[in-house]
Amino acid sequence: MSATITVKLERELWELFRPFYQYPDQAVKEIAVLELYRRREISSGKAAELLGMERTEFIRYAARLGIPFFEMDETELAEEVRRAEM
Repeated sequence: MSATITVKLERELWELFRPFYQYPDQAVKEIAVLELYRRREISSGKAAELLGMERTEFIRYAARLGIPFFEMDETELAEEVRRAEM
């Protein structure tokens, strides 16, 4: 199922997008999906599906944009390593 929405952007904001995105609908969709993924509202698999990418391709793309696949602090990472060594 697909829905169509209209998003009104100020010209100044759109001009900032133009060097990076050829199609405005794709730009808004990509940014929305990336933000949902960054907030952990959707999985990497769902984000990849929504953007028409393979999951590993999406994970690498998000990482290049500064959105990590794993989000753990040092304590959480140490605990995971400790559990794995048991």
